[in-house]
Amino acid sequence: MASSPCGGGNFDCGLEIQTRSVEQTLIPLVSQITTLINHKDKLKKTEKTLRAIQKVGQAVSVAVSRFVSVGEAIAVENEDLKDEMGLACFEARRAGTAIAQLTDVSGLEQCEGDGRNTVFSDRTGMVKAARMLLSSVTKVLVLADCIVIKQIISSRSKVLVTLEQLERVSTFQEFVQIFSQFGNEMVEFAHLTGDRQNDLKDEKKRARMAAARAVLEKCTMMLLTASKTCLRHPDCESARINKEAVFQRMRLALEQVIEIVTDTRSAGEAKALPISIYAGIKDFKVKVEGLRDSLYCVSCEAVAAQLEALVEKTEDFTDSAYTSHEQRETIIQLCQITRQETKQLINTWRHAQQLLKAKEATDEMELSILKTCQSVSDLRRELHKVAVGRATELLKLHSDHLVLQALKASGGDGNLEAVADYAGTLTEHKEQLVETCRLLCHISGTEPLEITCIHAEETFRVIGPQIISAAQTLALHPTSKIAKENLDVFCEAWESQLCDMAILLKEISDVFEGRRGDKKTYLSLPRPGKHSANLKTVKAAKLDAEEQTTIAKLGLELCLLTSDVDSEVERWDEQGHEMVRLCQIISSMAYSMYLFTRGEGLLKTTLDLFHQAEVLSDQGLQLCPILHSLSTQLQDEDRMLIISETEKLSTACQQLQVCTKTPVQGKSGIFQKVESSIQNTKGILTVVVYLLPICNKLIRKCKSECSCLASQHWREKQLSTPVVSEETLNGKGSNGFGVKSLEQHMASLTFLESK
Repeated sequence: MASSPCGGGNFDCGLEIQTRSVEQTLIPLVSQITTLINHKDKLKKTEKTLRAIQKVGQAVSVAVSRFVSVGEAIAVENEDLKDEMGLACFEARRAGTAIAQLTDVSGLEQCEGDGRNTVFSDRTGMVKAARMLLSSVTKVLVLADCIVIKQIISSRSKVLVTLEQLERVSTFQEFVQIFSQFGNEMVEFAHLTGDRQNDLKDEKKRARMAAARAVLEKCTMMLLTASKTCLRHPDCESARINKEAVFQRMRLALEQVIEIVTDTRSAGEAKALPISIYAGIKDFKVKVEGLRDSLYCVSCEAVAAQLEALVEKTEDFTDSAYTSHEQRETIIQLCQITRQETKQLINTWRHAQQLLKAKEATDEMELSILKTCQSVSDLRRELHKVAVGRATELLKLHSDHLVLQALKASGGDGNLEAVADYAGTLTEHKEQLVETCRLLCHISGTEPLEITCIHAEETFRVIGPQIISAAQTLALHPTSKIAKENLDVFCEAWESQLCDMAILLKEISDVFEGRRGDKKTYLSLPRPGKHSANLKTVKAAKLDAEEQTTIAKLGLELCLLTSDVDSEVERWDEQGHEMVRLCQIISSMAYSMYLFTRGEGLLKTTLDLFHQAEVLSDQGLQLCPILHSLSTQLQDEDRMLIISETEKLSTACQQLQVCTKTPVQGKSGIFQKVESSIQNTKGILTVVVYLLPICNKLIRKCKSECSCLASQHWREKQLSTPVVSEETLNGKGSNGFGVKSLEQHMASLTFLESK
């Protein structure tokens, strides 16, 4: 604890800032104070300089005064933090006053004559006041953040109480009444935790929070149908097992959220994540490459032991029944090569240590370091190839969902024997997916992705048996509509997790190939004079948990389409082409809409979503003249294809615009508008994904033909140059292969804001 420089109480100057909002609030204050402290000692005391210093000082003082007023109001409303918050506000106000006095240099000569200290004469006093101000303001912000944490804890407590009531209900009427309350409480909890997730600085915490919230999101609908099934068939053991599993999973997820926001772990989670092969290889290479600077930074035994630990972890790959013989042999061979290179490195290392004057790596040792690092990198590459290849094959294998369909059909027929047979098949599929998630975790490349892999593994492990118990219930009661609905919900959760796994697979590949996988998110909120009519027609609203579950599948499909767009864009030879730029913008906007369906990202309300969709349609319409320009350079068949797809794109964009501008009333109307907006956006992206490879091929073909003409008939080519129309000069037309008009560029900049 550091003593308050101006004679006040004690404050912790090492307060840990865990959220972006607190950090961003402090940045301007730190900047202004740094400006005051870092002035030159022999600064020319011109009138302009004095005015600037006084202006900054006054700005700090006024800002602190307003800030403290808010802090004091918070203290009044929160009795348990009143004393701490009051003391922090008092210190902040006093430090702000001290800074204002030290920067009051309007009459510098008079101040110095009166013996009054200023920023010029008392630099130490200025530094002390600045330290106290930063410490106290940080304390106020952290205390305010504690109130947010209290809100989440309180919200969780209300959810838990209602959850227990739901678990004990015995009648439909009582269930409906309590579930309605539960739904409202879950919506509040979802919004609080969503904001917290986006605000967390730590990537691992954000990933854990996202995993916990995903469980709660999916389990809310499962809880509804599983409880209804249990009430309708109270003596059914499989229905009871199904319901209890959902309640247990929700409690664990709620507990995990609290552990994240309070930065605590339960006894069962006290240990850290197991070290993945990727993390082990990374650390191994750091130690080996560190030998270049010092031969004694680590022991030979430690390096050898770490390698053996890595080789042991590769047994998850080699011991798998699903790893081919060739892959197993390749992994074992690469492990052996790495052992040999490491052994050679240790020999040259020990020899270098024996040389009295050797403090750094010798030339022979440098070669051994390079070979060792290369061999372990080759091992990592092979493991990545095996894990990603396995995951890709499984996703293709399960894309038709035949086993789920068979379970539904068998259950509906009341055929318990067939349900048992297909349950065995699903269990085998579950084990394959669980093992594949474990392998992906080993090669994921970042800790957040490791956490996501662990979440996927746990989800498949839990949902598999839940689908089977739901199918058994339906087989016992084949005419039960509630039992059928319950099985449908669990099957949809399985399908949704397969979609999540496809997204995870792409993110892992992005990291491996050097692309971080972070999408820019475009937020297109209205500017003065833009979309003013639309502002009045739609009232901002937030979807409840059940509606969010309904659109989650649509959102995942949209996300997969954005991945397809990105993949096709990367194949283009001309990355600076206007069509590439517009498609990237469209993909990024669609991705932000996908994040909305998960309760994440910058789009917070349905109003935000509709504005984003409207601007996305504008960008789509800007593609049409580019495509039209391309069509004029093509032969009949190709030209008709591009014209046809351009018409589809234009129609899809216009439909989206109509949808976003149509006024709606009531919660049901807003939900339908959200669903239609996402469906229409999917339609736009579907056309874009189809057009991108075709246009890339045709543009390449046109350039090739033009190049040939240029070398053989350049005079004819000059004579056949198309005449520029008056519309193009006036900006009404658009040349897809030329430079976009300044006006269009400015319009885009007005609409788009990078995250």
